[in-house]
Amino acid sequence: MDVGLKRELEEKVRSGERLTREDGIALYASDDLAWLGGLAHEVRTRKNGDVVHFNVNRHLNMTNVCTASCAYCSFQRKPGEKDAYTMRIEEAVKLARSMESENLTELHIVNGLHPNLPWRYYPRSLRELKAALPDVSLKAFTATEIHHFETISGLSASEILDELIDAGLESLTGGGAEIFDWEVRRHIVDHRTHWEDWSRIHRLAHEKGLKTPCTMLYGHIEEPRHRVDHVLRLRELQDETGGFQVFIPLRYQHDFVDMKDGKVRNRLQARTQMATGAEALKTFAVSRLLFDNVPHVKVFWVMHGVQTAQLALQHGADDMDGSVVEYKITHDADNFGTPNKLTRDDLLDLIRDAGFRPVERNTRYEIIREYDGPDPLRRESPQPMRV
Repeated sequence: MDVGLKRELEEKVRSGERLTREDGIALYASDDLAWLGGLAHEVRTRKNGDVVHFNVNRHLNMTNVCTASCAYCSFQRKPGEKDAYTMRIEEAVKLARSMESENLTELHIVNGLHPNLPWRYYPRSLRELKAALPDVSLKAFTATEIHHFETISGLSASEILDELIDAGLESLTGGGAEIFDWEVRRHIVDHRTHWEDWSRIHRLAHEKGLKTPCTMLYGHIEEPRHRVDHVLRLRELQDETGGFQVFIPLRYQHDFVDMKDGKVRNRLQARTQMATGAEALKTFAVSRLLFDNVPHVKVFWVMHGVQTAQLALQHGADDMDGSVVEYKITHDADNFGTPNKLTRDDLLDLIRDAGFRPVERNTRYEIIREYDGPDPLRRESPQPMRV
């Protein structure tokens, strides 16, 4: 990158001036990752100091049966396929109760788009989960699922959200976003929820007082300009509603091992390379620099690996997600060594090892507990980059 352009971008960032589409594309074109990371770290430190947020959560996928066959997805099954499953609500409650240890604060629920489950299954499941775990926040359903519920129920998204909120919903999940640009999206997505409906549903959720995450699936067939476009669409919606709490870049995964039924469902991998660690860090840095109106950037360690996740904390991220335990949507794909589980103590160690101070939060980013950071008297103790 030209020295003059570098200086101009630095001045914009440090003065708080909003970066443009052209700025974002220029940042992706830079091969100076240390400079990019340092600039993103300045912004991250201004917004969140030396803190890294985490929560104690579990993922619950009540069915993997799905009408869609998205090109990148290894989770979905068709009715009657081996490994297809749908939980009775009583089963989901029993499984959730078994996850209650370690002061669980959040249950994260995402499912396939089941062709035959009735609409009433979903609010009833939330109601019964909330009754069983009254102190646990329910973060449930993608905008794609809400759109699907409109089809099977005949209700509007507004009516659906009202009923789900009454049943205990505290936040939507951020999934279904992938990449919004149709040039890419038409090759990777096999459902009918695109930018217009995804944004409509999150806008409604924000109007009803819900705070939600937003995501981007990167590292497949998209180009940097598509990532910039994706973030700027979300940034514009955030200007309007203020309802996004966190942005989560999700790294696209290959199927490294055949599925139990001998199939590899990822139809993209023959023509794609997964994003390298350096590309992941660049994506975090540029996203943090462009997203001036969203307070947090999360690194989902399950999709990036623990070491890259730690490095992302030096490149704009300030949240390491949660303890998880089982994340079928990725682990049905990768099997490349990312652990299924990190305990609270594991997360504390990882955050301190990266040089930051851990803060446990709930779904609404309210602080539950603050912990000591790295010991500053130990010479070998890591510290964040100076800003």
